[in-house]
Amino acid sequence: MKLYTKPGACSTADHIALQWTGQPYEVEVMTAETLKSPSYLAINPTGAVPAVVDGDFRLTQNAAIMGYIADSYPAAGLGGDGSAQQRAQATRWLAFVNSDLHPAFVPLFAPAKFHPDASQHETIRDAARTRLRGLFQAADRQLEGKSWLAGFRSFADPYLYITLRWAGALGIDLSGLDHLAAFKQRMEADAGVQAVLKAEGLS
Repeated sequence: MKLYTKPGACSTADHIALQWTGQPYEVEVMTAETLKSPSYLAINPTGAVPAVVDGDFRLTQNAAIMGYIADSYPAAGLGGDGSAQQRAQATRWLAFVNSDLHPAFVPLFAPAKFHPDASQHETIRDAARTRLRGLFQAADRQLEGKSWLAGFRSFADPYLYITLRWAGALGIDLSGLDHLAAFKQRMEADAGVQAVLKAEGLS
């Protein structure tokens, strides 16, 4: 299995998940230029990461790739213990990060998508910061008394960690969210996470 990733993008979460499986894999770290290369556009015509190639099989979209990694290496437990309940719980929190938390950053990265008038962009960013604070509060509540979002280490955790890195870089107020802070520290102390950050030039 080969993963295409870009440093610090959501694809770094897939890289962590692959590292956690303990199984061999390939990774290609992309740049803005190589994402637009004909060879990569043949894999993902949108020119975005992540993408996975496994033999003749090609897959894009973060949530789908996370599920594929979990199903390809079930012994890693990234989708739970094999029960429908644990798989659903892991997927529920993956969906929260993928569908709620990640898109809430878009107004900060690209406010012009929401209003063409540059004078309105800071208002858009402020609204995004408020929404993100609320979403991170929900994650903080979920982590109370738990080490991991789903109650066990799953494919949701690397994705949450990457959004926390974004939040730190963008000045999102996470003060008082002590369960999230402890989670971030646990992730950064993890040998697999450290290996991925080093491989992507993020450490």
